[in-house]
Amino acid sequence: MSTNQTNGREMTDDSAETTTDVEASEEASESPNGTDEASEDAPADDEQDRPDPEQRIEELTERVEALEEERDELNDRVLRKAAEFENYRRRMDREKKRRHEAGKVEVIEPVLEVLDDFERSIEAAEDLENNQDAEQAYESLKGGVEMVFRKFRDTLENLGVEPIEAEGTPFDEDLHEAMMRQPSEDADPGTVLQEIRKGYRMEDRVIRHSRVVVASEPPEEE
Repeated sequence: MSTNQTNGREMTDDSAETTTDVEASEEASESPNGTDEASEDAPADDEQDRPDPEQRIEELTERVEALEEERDELNDRVLRKAAEFENYRRRMDREKKRRHEAGKVEVIEPVLEVLDDFERSIEAAEDLENNQDAEQAYESLKGGVEMVFRKFRDTLENLGVEPIEAEGTPFDEDLHEAMMRQPSEDADPGTVLQEIRKGYRMEDRVIRHSRVVVASEPPEEE
């Protein structure tokens, strides 16, 4: 009997404790200092952590001003480089023109001496003709022309200009310009038979192609 009574008392005590815990939980949930109040205070804490809009605008404004300053600096550098390049290009153009003019003078100067020889030869022939010595005038003019020709040829050689070999050589389209083809039994087809106009080159550069007549296959005998 005593055991049952004890068990019964213990069960009653446990039930009381459980009821007390439930009531305490309900009171805590309803209490102003409970969890609900903490949840309601959470947004207030977020608002305190959020940056001030005016401060954010000020920071962005400073950033924009810094970027604009950097942009202006880059634009100035680009403009300076463009101006330097334009000045360099103008200097190169002037230098190129100066060298071109100097090259022309270098070529024309020796040619003027040849022109002087022509004038002297013509004047000498005219003097002899005025003295009614036509034969002597002819011989003088011929000798003067031959002398001028040799001098002019030497002048071209000094400038690096030389004639292109043509007659008897195989036709080369890099050196020759075929004006016509002529059947020939004495030369292989493709051989230059005749030079109509002499060509010239300066080192590896062709100044003027030789105009030539090229041999072709002879006609077949019937």
